[in-house]
Amino acid sequence: MKIIESSEIIDFMENGDILMVGGFLGVGTPESLIDALCDSEIKDLTLIANDTAFPERGIGKLIVKQKIKKAIVSHIGTNPETQKQMIEGLLEVELVPQGTLAERIRAAGYGLGGILTPTGVGTIVEKGKQIIEINNQKYLLELPLKAKIALIKAKKADYYGNLVYSLTARNFNPIMAMAADIVIAEVEEIVPVGSIAPDEIITPGVLIDYIVRS
Repeated sequence: MKIIESSEIIDFMENGDILMVGGFLGVGTPESLIDALCDSEIKDLTLIANDTAFPERGIGKLIVKQKIKKAIVSHIGTNPETQKQMIEGLLEVELVPQGTLAERIRAAGYGLGGILTPTGVGTIVEKGKQIIEINNQKYLLELPLKAKIALIKAKKADYYGNLVYSLTARNFNPIMAMAADIVIAEVEEIVPVGSIAPDEIITPGVLIDYIVRS
């Protein structure tokens, strides 16, 4: 694990990359990393996240800057810019039920081939998906969601990269830390190794590649 500046994340990214960003309506989102990405020339990204937040906050700033080509999310209702770009054909949006989204990310992190869920059976959601019947119950096979880079946010880290989250800011961050090739964590505080009790650690440092201070 190495400590870097937020602007250095650009060194790991290319146009068209698949990117995961933690947070829920901006809560638990790495704002410094988002700002660095907004200031860069990187574009045409595929975004995997819970939502597109608000135009002036979190992931919403990436939408306003037109950095995202496709968004795989469960919610866009709080960001009119997302809806505007989608209607104008500037942004492709794939809406995924929130539980299914979380499980598809978790499946990638755990090395699973997919998940079976009854959510969406009999609706437009099942279009193009494999349906599997078990004990007279139909399920959709939903494939894992994996990214090249995950940008996550935590309250604090030690110098091994072990992470502690703050309350609901945990949200999607721990599962995204397991589902990307490169994981960059923005933290409010870096503390000495040994000062975090083992049962406080939610994401172990072995999953973290780089740390950025907020």
